[in-house]
Amino acid sequence: MDAAQALADLTEISAQIEGAVLAEGDGSVIASTFPREERGAELARAALELLAAADKSRADGQELVQLQAVTPRGSLFVVRDGGRVVAALTGAKPTVGLVFYDLKTCLRMLEREEAKAEKAEPAPAAKATETKPRVGKAASTRPKTSTKKKEEAPDEGS
Repeated sequence: MDAAQALADLTEISAQIEGAVLAEGDGSVIASTFPREERGAELARAALELLAAADKSRADGQELVQLQAVTPRGSLFVVRDGGRVVAALTGAKPTVGLVFYDLKTCLRMLEREEAKAEKAEPAPAAKATETKPRVGKAASTRPKTSTKKKEEAPDEGS
């Protein structure tokens, strides 16, 4: 799954999301659901600016991981995880918890897929060994049990 597919899945499962963008922490757009690239870049930049302003206002110095900005016409949701940010626009009165859940799931799924891809990269070539298919009784995968009794050791004293 690539970033564009992750956003497509997001907008498919969450009917409340009208548009979304996935960006790096520096604002570079990874993927967007908007037909114009500029619109995705604008939303990513606005989302990061909101996060930066909110971070400055926190007394404890910790970064926010999610943010919702509400207007009479709709909401902007932003979720940050690691070095990535996903931002989404919704109509008025969205189901807040569900939208945040879907955005977090989108980031996690993308992260998992990238981790799988890294693991799947081929290791340095090792000596190839040919395995022959097992046929008949040798192909059985059930554990074998022995029915033979162990022979008793003869008495040393006899």
